[in-house]
Amino acid sequence: MVRAVAAAAASVASRPPRIFEGERIVATPKPRGPAVANERAVIVRDLVKSYHGEAGTVRVLDGISFEIGPGEKIAILGKNGAGKSTLVKLIGGVEQPTSGIVHRGLNMSWPLSFGGGGVHPGMSGLDNARFVARVYGKSIDETLDFVADFAELGKYIRYPVKTYSSGMRQRLAFALSMAVDFECYLIDEVLGVGDQRFQKKCRDALFGKVESSAMILVSHHRQTILEYCSKALVLKRGRSRLFDDVEFALDLSASL
Repeated sequence: MVRAVAAAAASVASRPPRIFEGERIVATPKPRGPAVANERAVIVRDLVKSYHGEAGTVRVLDGISFEIGPGEKIAILGKNGAGKSTLVKLIGGVEQPTSGIVHRGLNMSWPLSFGGGGVHPGMSGLDNARFVARVYGKSIDETLDFVADFAELGKYIRYPVKTYSSGMRQRLAFALSMAVDFECYLIDEVLGVGDQRFQKKCRDALFGKVESSAMILVSHHRQTILEYCSKALVLKRGRSRLFDDVEFALDLSASL
């Protein structure tokens, strides 16, 4: 009798614990894959992001997983509000996930977006360039010359960034990112800044200079995605699906 009770207890103890979620019961998820501490890749695993407000909790991203290795370029697709910009912020470390893992095994840029991320509003454009040069061990004089020439801000390069328009901030942020040789670039619609001439300048600089770099790209520019991306992650209602057929992913995203 004692042996039977002990065996039954051991059997129960060996079972995975279960978690109650409302009326559903789900088994505790098992760890997936090997440790990623030394992986030369950007690895997103089971990423969840929720926001809490007066109307309750909204889960924007729910279990997002994908990987991108050196030189790979992946497009992030989905309709407005699907969580594309939130995902870029989580990958870049601007925000922290509710749960899940982001392994940054590549030297990664700050998120380049319409907001002009990566710049300090209280400093001038030149001071931002000096700061970036020091942090990344670049020549200060060469960085200043490159940023001033690329951003095309004229005398405003000496003014505080908080006085810039959103387009000027974006130009500065993009120029700063091009002044550093990152292994992975985070791009959130930044290629839409300025007139057509400047947009072409940005595309030529980004896809020409960083051909061997990885890229996580949020863009509505279909031709750019088809030309440069080898994978596409489609977001819908917080969930995701990864496609190797980028054209199919674009068509699917447009139909959502």
